[in-house]
Amino acid sequence: MPSLFDPLRVGAWHLKNRIAMAPLTRNRAPGAVPQAITATYYAQRASAGLLITEATAISHQAQGYADVPGLYAPEQVAAWRTVTDAVHAAGGCIVTQLWHVGRVSHTSLQPGEGAPVAPSAIAAKTKTVLLDNGVPRFEDTSVPRALALDELPGIVADYRRAARAALDAGFDGVEIHAANGYLLDQFLKTGANQRADAYGGPIEHRARLLLEVAQAITDEIGGSRTGIRLSPVTPANDIADADPQPLFEHVLRCLAPLGLAYVHVIEGSTGGPRDLPERPFDYAAAQAAYRSAGGQGAWMVNNGYTRELADAALTDGADLVAFGRPFIANPDLLERLRTGAPLNPNDRSTWYGGGERGYTDYPTLTAGHAAGSAA
Repeated sequence: MPSLFDPLRVGAWHLKNRIAMAPLTRNRAPGAVPQAITATYYAQRASAGLLITEATAISHQAQGYADVPGLYAPEQVAAWRTVTDAVHAAGGCIVTQLWHVGRVSHTSLQPGEGAPVAPSAIAAKTKTVLLDNGVPRFEDTSVPRALALDELPGIVADYRRAARAALDAGFDGVEIHAANGYLLDQFLKTGANQRADAYGGPIEHRARLLLEVAQAITDEIGGSRTGIRLSPVTPANDIADADPQPLFEHVLRCLAPLGLAYVHVIEGSTGGPRDLPERPFDYAAAQAAYRSAGGQGAWMVNNGYTRELADAALTDGADLVAFGRPFIANPDLLERLRTGAPLNPNDRSTWYGGGERGYTDYPTLTAGHAAGSAA
């Protein structure tokens, strides 16, 4: 039976184990530029088979939270290069998650303080994070405007440029963020997309933008350096679809020919329950739809995994398991999972914004055990 600690070939990469560090927004990139401590943070966690960075904006318009990084300006590419160099020096493999938040934004974060953009002018009943002198403040998202048809090719082009910039910055590849109620997920799902044109209505139309983005990125950098993140039923950021099973099976069948490195699936509610009786979804059937259409990419599972759950998932056909919040407080999570050592307690007050505290100062096992455990 496969083990979490077995190596695996995934796309263009030879991974030393089957553990991925999931994307974790940390709000420590003032001016959308990663800082020196960001290189330390990721290098500390380079024992994971694959590091997926915090979501990274493809344009100024794509920004939705204070002090999150971007990949649309030369200074951002140069700053990310210090991060990727540090990770590679530590023996790690790192991809960046490409992000457009769509309606999950605030006018103060948008170019010219304009309205955020979305498939339809429907506000998301959710919050974004603004910072006051480094202290996080949660604010209602602003009412968006609907994107015009002639704006959509520009967004696809922004994704393509960001993918090329990622390789210029030394990343091993990219992950397309099409989950958690952000722009690509908004186009997919009926709760946010009420368009009556070629990008709304039937499943084939709602999936069009995501598939155009995936095609553009794989054309630019190759499918073997591209992953994608999906969340079929999460209610995160006020997102919902009337019938997600056929929607996501269609998406996966259409993605299969692109030769993606992996498909990263959030099971259940992001950061919450894995099982949602009110939103049933058959993940095995979705995986089967992908495989039956010729999809060869690794299948990565995510949401609340423990060592025991991860072992069971690998036995049931998963290839990779993503761990998120435990990596915040445990830079050596791999070794703790291997040995059954306790986890460091996680300080939620330092998750969003700040400096080294709660970011790069968590102890490793070699620096002395920390009492307590984390979910």
